[in-house]
Amino acid sequence: MRKLILPLLLAFAAPAQAWDVGKLIKGLETAKKVVDANRDITEAEEVQMGGELAATLLGAAPLVDDAEMQRYVNRVGVWLALHSERPGLPWKFGVIDHPHVNAFATPGGHVLVTRGLLQRLRSEAELAGVLAHEIAHVLKKHQLSAIQKSLGTAALSDIAAQYADNTGKRSAANTAKLIGGGKELYLKGLDKEDEYEADRMGVVIAARAGYNPYGLVGVLQTLSESASDPGLGFLLETHPMPNDRLDRLEVAMGERMEELSKNVDNLPRFSKLRR
Repeated sequence: MRKLILPLLLAFAAPAQAWDVGKLIKGLETAKKVVDANRDITEAEEVQMGGELAATLLGAAPLVDDAEMQRYVNRVGVWLALHSERPGLPWKFGVIDHPHVNAFATPGGHVLVTRGLLQRLRSEAELAGVLAHEIAHVLKKHQLSAIQKSLGTAALSDIAAQYADNTGKRSAANTAKLIGGGKELYLKGLDKEDEYEADRMGVVIAARAGYNPYGLVGVLQTLSESASDPGLGFLLETHPMPNDRLDRLEVAMGERMEELSKNVDNLPRFSKLRR
């Protein structure tokens, strides 16, 4: 027995090099990096990164200098968001001062519509339809997934980790990568299927909040009739054609929402804002 125990004791007493501890630690570190790179982005990280992207959008086009307008659009947006699957996000809605027709959402709950789009809307139900469509993008994390696809899962995870602590200690390189990924997204647009899904979810969110679910349909009809409007150029480049979206919505909605068409369509506050 002593002959068996002695070699074992000597083996455990051997120098660390014999066990190649360095390789073992390096292997564990590599495994941790793989796990970290493939983890889900947390909600806190999503909100912080979305705030950075929203700031970039506002740097290109500031908010319209009209406090009443901003309060009104934010009130409608928050009401819609409360009827979504993620009511607890720090939702923020605003109108940016740009004449072209468009709307944007960033991860974490920032939604911005252009002055040009707001001016073309005819009712609060249409505004609700637009905002609900953007809310749906956030709910399904469409923008986050698109940026992740562009930058790579590991890169986005590394960037997100720096934003999670909210201390402001972020590398310039990572911030530049995030902003670059966001710019690429907003220039190219989301996948068509993401837009169709947001249309379908948007009408449901609007209906839950008490609005006529056909508000978004009305907006798409206006866009379809104004296809030659130069203010729609960028929107049409980054979204499916309005008629295609209308066809998809008709199939999805059918006659199931006909009875909800009596929901709120317009309110005096919208007309007052337009005046």
